[in-house]
Amino acid sequence: MNEFLTPGPGPYVLTHSVGCLPRAAHGALEAGYLEPWARRGGNAWPAWLERIDDFRAALALLLGGAAADYCPQGNLSSGLAKVLSALPPHPRRTVLLAAEESFPSLGFVLDRAARRGWTARFAPHRPDDAEAWCAALTDDVRAVLVTHVHSNSGRVAPVAEIARRCAQRDILCIVDVAQSAGILPLDLPALGADVVLGSCVKWLCGGPGAGFLWIRSDLAAKLEPDDVGWFSHADPFEMDIHSFRYAPDARRFWGGTPSVASYVMAAASLRVIARIGVDAILAHNRRLIAAFSEALPAAWRARLPSWPTGGTLCIPLGDHQPAITAALAAAGISFDCRGDVVRISFHACNTAGEAVQVAHAWHGV
Repeated sequence: MNEFLTPGPGPYVLTHSVGCLPRAAHGALEAGYLEPWARRGGNAWPAWLERIDDFRAALALLLGGAAADYCPQGNLSSGLAKVLSALPPHPRRTVLLAAEESFPSLGFVLDRAARRGWTARFAPHRPDDAEAWCAALTDDVRAVLVTHVHSNSGRVAPVAEIARRCAQRDILCIVDVAQSAGILPLDLPALGADVVLGSCVKWLCGGPGAGFLWIRSDLAAKLEPDDVGWFSHADPFEMDIHSFRYAPDARRFWGGTPSVASYVMAAASLRVIARIGVDAILAHNRRLIAAFSEALPAAWRARLPSWPTGGTLCIPLGDHQPAITAALAAAGISFDCRGDVVRISFHACNTAGEAVQVAHAWHGV
């Protein structure tokens, strides 16, 4: 698709790591960030903040809810740390629960929360096993981190069911949508979660540094994070060092002086994704997965993951890893591996012909 600039020389199937750069990002960066800076210097802030408001509005348009319920974040780990810092202690509920397959960066945040009296617990069950999740929601759990789509397997967690059970048991439900936003249709308020953490770097094609936190509006007013700054203030430009008042909405989780360029570019990419449509991106992804599967040797086709995936195929290669990855690299294909698992993602920038070309690496192995 001509909306994106794709690295060469072969197919780019690395969206699960970094999505392709939208062509619109160049003009957006110039008009929304560089030009105000060059023309106004320090007086560019009003224009820059309008562009960050555009980012929040674009998130709301694509993912549901109100723009006021979204707060920009540098990354998911920072957002998670801020949420945990705002949780009041509970005498009997001290456990922060997550799946063993969760992204390590978030696990590190949970582990360090022990300094505040919390205990991290990593459940070994499959992350798409709803009953196992519900059994793990014991009376000592205060909050649960649910990864919607797991990056090492592509497994999709039953977020709505977990969130429903959490609500019944007064457990805070935090959902990580880094690997699902932009490939799976999402309506964040309808998920039933209390907090959602996401990033634009992958399927949303917005680049690194444009993370976000969504929080239920009624919950935001009850939580007071420790990690604050002047942009967490109800009036950032009041400039009274003795007067801090939390912003009334999700912005209380913002912090100090924000970056600008990352959100300007991400807002442009969000508009591109919205114009194409997540439903259309998902349907295209499934067509290309089918074309890839059909082009594989039959023996390998039978070894593809049998479970529903987000958008990424995670294929264990075993002893064949050196031969297959060498063939992929020789064809100029952009991919990666986690251990002996090769990861392949088809986005709107890919074609059915490219899916077949990727499958050819398995022939003769």
